[in-house]
Amino acid sequence: MEIHIGERVADVTLISKEGNKVQLSIDGVPYEVDIVMAENGSCSILHNGNSFNAGLVKGEGGKSYDISMFYRSYHVDIVDTQAKYLHMRKSAEEKQENKLVAPMPGKVVSIPVQVGDRLEAGDIAIVLEAMKMQSNYKVTAPCIVKQILVAENDPVSANQTLIELELVEEDK
Repeated sequence: MEIHIGERVADVTLISKEGNKVQLSIDGVPYEVDIVMAENGSCSILHNGNSFNAGLVKGEGGKSYDISMFYRSYHVDIVDTQAKYLHMRKSAEEKQENKLVAPMPGKVVSIPVQVGDRLEAGDIAIVLEAMKMQSNYKVTAPCIVKQILVAENDPVSANQTLIELELVEEDK
């Protein structure tokens, strides 16, 4: 998941949790901490023999917190994998003009179209797998498949152009 603290974005992965002992990775650096949560919203953290205390106030939806620590306050937003995926997918669908672009790294599962095919809004042009989920990517306007730049089973990176399209005027 991503943790947003002001302008800073940290990639946090929970490795294991056993009682109060937590192993996690922050931006690829492993940490072992002992965390005790109190009912009053305070939290005690023990790391490498050092003790830290923090006050937590949960925001709406349980995905944001205001944290007080060392006489400072921080607003923290948690962006889980599913929320990030849905946001990236929605952004990719909104941006389509004359091409389909991968919203995130993944793999091409299938390409049910060929160069020269005419597609109508809502037709599936490519199927990608990302974060263990398959998604159908559809065109948003009438178009003709101009060029297919990937093949089935190809790995793709974020923002990589997958298919070039030629927009066509709708018949009136």
